[in-house]
Amino acid sequence: MSNPRPLQEERYDMSGARMALTLCVTKAREGSEVDLDALQHMFQQLGFESTVKRDPTAQQFQEELEKFQQTLDTWADPVSCAFVVLMAHGEEGVLKGEDGQMVKLEGLFEILNNKNCKALRAKPKVYIIQACRGEHRDLGETVGEDQLMAIAGDSPQTIPTYTDTLHIYSTVEGYIAYRHDQEGSYFIQTLTDVFTNRKGPILELLTEVTRRMAEAELIQEGKARKVNPEIQSTLRKRLYLQ
Repeated sequence: MSNPRPLQEERYDMSGARMALTLCVTKAREGSEVDLDALQHMFQQLGFESTVKRDPTAQQFQEELEKFQQTLDTWADPVSCAFVVLMAHGEEGVLKGEDGQMVKLEGLFEILNNKNCKALRAKPKVYIIQACRGEHRDLGETVGEDQLMAIAGDSPQTIPTYTDTLHIYSTVEGYIAYRHDQEGSYFIQTLTDVFTNRKGPILELLTEVTRRMAEAELIQEGKARKVNPEIQSTLRKRLYLQ
């Protein structure tokens, strides 16, 4: 039996511009400003050119992403990577704008795909979505005998249209997301801490985010709840932010 060969480690070139857009509904979402501060600090530390828009309507979610796409495609220097953070109330597959109207995530994701955004063709596109994806609440399951620690609170080749994309959801399909009035969302706070203070390929960083969130116990309505993010990746290479 032959020895398996180690995977060749190919990285995305991160020497160009790093761009970020955050669209956040703050109304009736206490703690949002704390999350926005944490994200701004993270983007600053990681060398991103960052833009924030508060309280977009459903239509403005679409319009702001289209504006972002035009900015990327007309940027003077090569663009290496783009982050898009979407924060709002939501249900599976949709976000609720400040006006109470719904916008489909699928339509938003299409704006920056390899077909529609030349600047990001074959470049990593990272979406961070802090929103509910349903009404279910996870009470957790016991693991073995031990109690889990409780924490309160560039070649001419063609590529597919939807590669080089990473979707990071604050919770799994069908479940609610949690946010603290003063401390922000556990998801955003954990993710920004790990991305700012740890080094490694982004999927390994996200494993650490998931581990921390899985160990935490969040108290809601006097009951302990569990929550974990969900990651969907079509990245073709390793993505290092540091």
